[in-house]
Amino acid sequence: MARAIGINHVALEVDDVAAALAWYARFLDFELRGQHPNMAWIDLGDQFLAISSPRTQGPDGGRHFGLVVDDKEAVRAALADAGIDVAPSGGLRFEDPWGNRFEIVGYRDVQFSKTPAVLAKLAPEGLEKTAAAREELARKGLAGSG
Repeated sequence: MARAIGINHVALEVDDVAAALAWYARFLDFELRGQHPNMAWIDLGDQFLAISSPRTQGPDGGRHFGLVVDDKEAVRAALADAGIDVAPSGGLRFEDPWGNRFEIVGYRDVQFSKTPAVLAKLAPEGLEKTAAAREELARKGLAGSG
């Protein structure tokens, strides 16, 4: 039996790839891995977010995915500035115009880790884990990870 060890990518459907990229760029700084008229890939270091059109499903409802960022509060501020209703603190969830639900998570607060090379590409100034995240990594025998 194979052991699940990570996620390579998440795929989202939108009505218009170019419009989705423009909308996401209002809140997130990202690089494209590649793009075609009905498909785009947002680079997340050693992973990626695939965006395709057209959307063939209804809105996500309770489904969502967690996107790890280097500055959760910057995303919260950008969403609020754009008139999108978000909680003033704590958890950060929102829905894009195509019904995809996001949960924004700060890198410092999760056990999720990156190798030094990938982390250097994503956050050249460096990111330090919170004490709680370091303790969680240590409990799982993963201390010292990026």
